[in-house]
Amino acid sequence: MFGAFGAPLVSPDAGPIPGVPLEQPKNLFRFGEQTIWSTQFHAGAAVLASGTFRLFTTPLGQVGQGFSNALSIGETNLKEGGRVPSGVAYDVFGVSAQVESSTAATDAAGTLSNPIVAPAVVADLVNVIQNGVLSWDFTQTQVDICPVTLAGAGGGAFGAVATADTGTPVTTGHMNNGNGGIWMYRKHPVALPGNSTFAIVLRYGSRAAAVSAANSLAIRVVLLGYYKNVIEIG
Repeated sequence: MFGAFGAPLVSPDAGPIPGVPLEQPKNLFRFGEQTIWSTQFHAGAAVLASGTFRLFTTPLGQVGQGFSNALSIGETNLKEGGRVPSGVAYDVFGVSAQVESSTAATDAAGTLSNPIVAPAVVADLVNVIQNGVLSWDFTQTQVDICPVTLAGAGGGAFGAVATADTGTPVTTGHMNNGNGGIWMYRKHPVALPGNSTFAIVLRYGSRAAAVSAANSLAIRVVLLGYYKNVIEIG
């Protein structure tokens, strides 16, 4: 039917018109996808057997987690150690662990850009992924996640190749722990409420070897998840 002045234009079968709230909403929910990462450094010749190391405890610009210099954006994006951003509920549906190699025995002397192709460095990589285990640490409760070998690194170049050519170019490659094909919590995310305190513990079994003396390692753990926060508008 046709609407008259002051009357709505509706179909006879449309049913009752829903009520309109008399007040504007006070807040809105915002959703998004974001990663949070943190890195543990192992100096040259460091003993790993039966060791326990806590990640996500040192924020950006501070010293910790095995580093002698302040952590930069390449090592972490945490603004506050051990906490998700204020007011944000964060659901984790993916965990990755990337093994990086340094060109020296300490982070003060080297960079985390050493190709993992030399036998000693490849041995360090295999040592970490075969003996390392990731676990959640919620203050008083620890929950095992998976061995490092199941937390795919994702991205990067894979398959170690090196030649003894003295000419140009020399063929080189880079080995790491998979291509991200396996991610934990693909079906059942882990919920981290806003302002909750957490860490991820990197533990090694009793049969882990020490890091090679000439190089050092860093293990960067990345959490992939959704966040939800409230935007106050009234």
